[in-house]
Amino acid sequence: MRPVRTVLDWLDSRTGIRAGRRRLLDEELPAGVGWWFVTGSVILMLLTVQLVTGVALTFYYVPSPEFAYDSVRYVMERVTFGAFLRGLHFFGASFIVVAAVIHMIRVVALGSYKKPREVTWITGVTLLLIILGFALSGYLLPWDQKAYWATTVTINIARNGPFGDFIAGVLMGGETLGALTLLRWYAAHVFLLPAALIAFVVAHLYLMRRHGISGALKHVEGPSKPFYPDHALKDTLVGAVVFSLLLTFAIVFRPPLDAVANPTDANYVPRPEWYFLSLFQLLKYFPGPLEPIATMVIPGVVVGLLFLLPFIDSHPDRHPLKRPLVTGGFGLIGLTIIVLTYLGYQDTPAHADPARWSPLAIAGKEIATDQRCVMCHRPGGAANPIPEIRARRDEEWLLSHARDPEVIAPGLRQPPSGGLGTGQAHAIVAYLRKKRVGVEPPAVDGAERQASLVLGTYCATCHMIDAEGGSSAPDLSRIGAARDAKWLREWITEPEAVDPFASMPPFGTVLSEAQMTAVVNYLANRK
Repeated sequence: MRPVRTVLDWLDSRTGIRAGRRRLLDEELPAGVGWWFVTGSVILMLLTVQLVTGVALTFYYVPSPEFAYDSVRYVMERVTFGAFLRGLHFFGASFIVVAAVIHMIRVVALGSYKKPREVTWITGVTLLLIILGFALSGYLLPWDQKAYWATTVTINIARNGPFGDFIAGVLMGGETLGALTLLRWYAAHVFLLPAALIAFVVAHLYLMRRHGISGALKHVEGPSKPFYPDHALKDTLVGAVVFSLLLTFAIVFRPPLDAVANPTDANYVPRPEWYFLSLFQLLKYFPGPLEPIATMVIPGVVVGLLFLLPFIDSHPDRHPLKRPLVTGGFGLIGLTIIVLTYLGYQDTPAHADPARWSPLAIAGKEIATDQRCVMCHRPGGAANPIPEIRARRDEEWLLSHARDPEVIAPGLRQPPSGGLGTGQAHAIVAYLRKKRVGVEPPAVDGAERQASLVLGTYCATCHMIDAEGGSSAPDLSRIGAARDAKWLREWITEPEAVDPFASMPPFGTVLSEAQMTAVVNYLANRK
């Protein structure tokens, strides 16, 4: 032990580490400081997790549209504990948002923003905005459908605000979303925002130590106690519980990855993560020229009021019941956010779940085993087996190739007879995109398999279902909400018997009774 003490004495004489330790651990806390005061330490712990996992992910991530998606998949599928690592980072973002909101609620409830802690509160609000900035900038990095289209919405929102074209140009880096956009958002995520985060965390902690903890609402008799060991133990226990919960999420749930970004897919309905869903839902109530009210005015007013709160509510009384305007205002804003988030979830289409296989993707898996495909797509053949392909082409090229494999550029000639039909081509493309996501196909019963094959072989030529297929006929995604099984059977069998002006061909003699029953029951249940 003597050599260790000698080394520590030498370090202390050069660095003053013992004084630093005393300043860090021996801070005097007022009597009555309880479990509610651990929320700040939980946020620091979660930020550390994000920093460590983020650095680890940058070892594999490639910030370019050609390789970003595949590098994320590589982490998920090939890197040891890669899915777990990305799960910690992905779910950690939600944990930080929740922890930051709880911390803010605690500060507001106890009136901890009041004199002399006004600047401490302002740095805290700024940190909340930086955390949301991390969540927003990390959105685009996987370069999947959700990332691409949600970022498109974000840039369009920015374009409607003050200096909109300039800000949108900075965010996009060009005329369209592409390599420069991804590189700029990546730079913001790994360089600019971390620098801002560290600066404001240091400022926030310095101000907190300078002015001390506000303590309980009412004065509690008793001597002050040092931070260590009592309160440090509380921080450690709560931090361990939260970290264990985060570990559970990362182990049990697979972090989502949608299909690779497809700029030509105008049918994709973007949905942000839950912490931005309320703002997305708010857009629906302010259409067209009123949109800036939802995107700029309302959020701007809320953020402005947060910054000004210590000056608006400057009365020294901290009890929440004696501050009805502040307490009621925060309650109303919180309730509004919860309701809008719930309504946003209610409107989320089924195809937004990347783990869910659409009927066309299920059909495409079977159609891919057709002799016309495996003649070339087989081990040792002219092309890789279809299940092993990572489709990088756009949808138009893939559809054209499925119908006419000999033509390299789409649209040069009409597909020859005997090739795959348009519906089958749509099914193959749906299957390829689902395979690239890396989600295994589900086990389906005989009736669902038959219904999927009918939809993929015939219906998808004109109809769309779950945002896949043709677009010249009505969408079948929720047809069961408008038509019952009897009507569907009559329509599919002989459309002109139902509507003399129908343009759809009859399928009564094309489908077997088992196929007809399967597709009718399947569509009738799509509500």
